[in-house]
Amino acid sequence: MSGLKDLLSAQLYLIGWKIVQILPEKVAYRLFEKLGKVFYNRNGKSVRRLRSNLQVVSPALSTKELEEIVIRGISSYFRYWCDTFRFPGWSIEKIKNTVKVSNEHLLKDPVAAGTGVIVALPHSGNWDHAGAYFCAQGIPLVSVAERLKPEKLFQKFLTYRRAIGMEILPLDGNTLPTLSDRLNEGKLIALVADRDFSKSGVEVDFFSKKAKMPIGPAVLSLRTGAPLITAQVSYNPTGIQIDFLGPLTPRIQGSLEDRAKDLVQQCADNFEKGISKNPADWHMLQRIWIESEVSNG
Repeated sequence: MSGLKDLLSAQLYLIGWKIVQILPEKVAYRLFEKLGKVFYNRNGKSVRRLRSNLQVVSPALSTKELEEIVIRGISSYFRYWCDTFRFPGWSIEKIKNTVKVSNEHLLKDPVAAGTGVIVALPHSGNWDHAGAYFCAQGIPLVSVAERLKPEKLFQKFLTYRRAIGMEILPLDGNTLPTLSDRLNEGKLIALVADRDFSKSGVEVDFFSKKAKMPIGPAVLSLRTGAPLITAQVSYNPTGIQIDFLGPLTPRIQGSLEDRAKDLVQQCADNFEKGISKNPADWHMLQRIWIESEVSNG
């Protein structure tokens, strides 16, 4: 039954993908805004999880204030999906003209120098839009994607991101050597890195609670010498804002693992800063903290 459900879900995604591409822009975004309201009103598991996550991010908010951010968060999440479905029709000019960046030199300087650069970022705003912006400038970008079920949907996302100009590696447990090779070629490695419940996930302090985040970006940086920076992507009325911080360097001496764990904590600290400024754009509708006592979970 789960396989049939996955197949049906994939077909709905693919049908929606085709329909939204041919709708007028304003109609498409109004449609997704309405779908977001329906999704919110159903108050399903994903909405409740987003609410509990945002409650940790902004504990001082009143119930009403928190709910306003949840509503904006669902709207932002559905805006991401509308963008995704319509993105293949965007011109290079539109991609470039809808992006604003701070500290862009943190990414461009090491790429120009041939050292490559690693960007760690949370599930915030539209990271595909951000990646397309740099691909449009001729900067080769490599990332990793978790396999989706069914395979047909996963291949659709691979095709979509490769059309943007990205090289996407399947997350199969053996990506670090390939990513190291790409860094040696001076490429940009972009990795979404705010959630990892695998055995290799590193425990960090995140909004005063324990969470687990991937160690891969930090290990890559230490092994290759490529700088590690973080990015926060958020929405604005006309597109996205990208804010870079870094480069990050270990604050401690010790083994590679100890230094890597320190870098992961620094990533978490930077994610926390960015998410605090734009909590509604953090699309974390899944469990993030190890503790299970968060209300509304």
